[in-house]
Amino acid sequence: MNKESKIFVAGHRGLVGSAIVAQLGEHGYTNIVLRTHAELDLCRQDETERFFDRERPDYVFLAAAKVGGILANNTYKADFIYNNIAIAANVIHAAYKYSVKKLLNLGSSCIYPKFAPQPMTEEMLLTGELEPTNEPYAVAKIAAIKLCRYYNEQYGTNFISVMPTNLYGPNDNFDLMDSHVLPALMRKMHLARMLELQKFDLIIKDFLRFGNASGNIGGKDYSITAESSKEAILHVLSCFGIRRETSGSKEQSGSGFFPVSLTLWGSGSPYREFLYSGDLAEAVIMLMEKYDYSDIGEFINIGSGTDISISDLAGMMKQLVGFQGRLIFDTTKPDGTPKKLLNINNINNLGWKHVTPLDEGLRDFYSWYCGETNKGP
Repeated sequence: MNKESKIFVAGHRGLVGSAIVAQLGEHGYTNIVLRTHAELDLCRQDETERFFDRERPDYVFLAAAKVGGILANNTYKADFIYNNIAIAANVIHAAYKYSVKKLLNLGSSCIYPKFAPQPMTEEMLLTGELEPTNEPYAVAKIAAIKLCRYYNEQYGTNFISVMPTNLYGPNDNFDLMDSHVLPALMRKMHLARMLELQKFDLIIKDFLRFGNASGNIGGKDYSITAESSKEAILHVLSCFGIRRETSGSKEQSGSGFFPVSLTLWGSGSPYREFLYSGDLAEAVIMLMEKYDYSDIGEFINIGSGTDISISDLAGMMKQLVGFQGRLIFDTTKPDGTPKKLLNINNINNLGWKHVTPLDEGLRDFYSWYCGETNKGP
């Protein structure tokens, strides 16, 4: 890539895409092509090919995807497999058809078997059964890897794939029905803290900024608006595990807050690896600038090399947000894969290492979140 190359970032409003756009700007790239979903539906082959025919991008970062946590993956299985396969097939084929010089396809560590040996190397792909709760998404991401590989082998294209670990950072998805574990935990912890302090105005502001749940619960749609009563707000929060304690519900003497509990899905025992989105963006730009498919092979892992239990992560988040209440782990809900730590020797050997420790990244992330909340709708 040179600084004047035409670069298309698909999915530029999301967590990954927005980080890539920001880092490209910092690196001096000036010819970046962006389209919102309303302007370009990548699930539609005709729209995608017309766009590539008209714009003729030199390089493509494929960061567009339908993403979500355990609840969303389990609820919208057909949507997850269809949308992600359609996006990958349309963009990768159009990149071949209209002579894109290089494409970088972003996947997910969920492609690995549920009980893969830890840490997981790239060779472990398709060596065992997938985690059932995210199988549709994983199958779509595996299909995208294979599409890139086989277009390279048949047509001589230069399409590379990267498999990041769990990511977090600005512009993450905070939907209470389909967000990933870390942003969901941050938002719920923040709302629980606001309930402790009886700051119902800030709870309303949060919902106006980051939205209500995209789905429904028990067949009913629960929303918080500027006109919602305290009783309505309490009811909606309780649907997401944020509740006033029934015992001793009077204001604690001198404390200035009501006792609140937060219920989280699963046992808290699974381990997860996390990487700040800005670190990932640096890695993929380095790969686009310096390395080809012949250097990387089918795909390459990108991660931090360390993991943390969900219960310990919840403790870190609780301290960061200042939440004083009880954390309850609902063991009737699924845990997902017990451990997902990536082996990152290959990306490290190419000269990249992550630079943002988890505690520092969480502080920056929460600071961004609070700043966005205070902007209002």
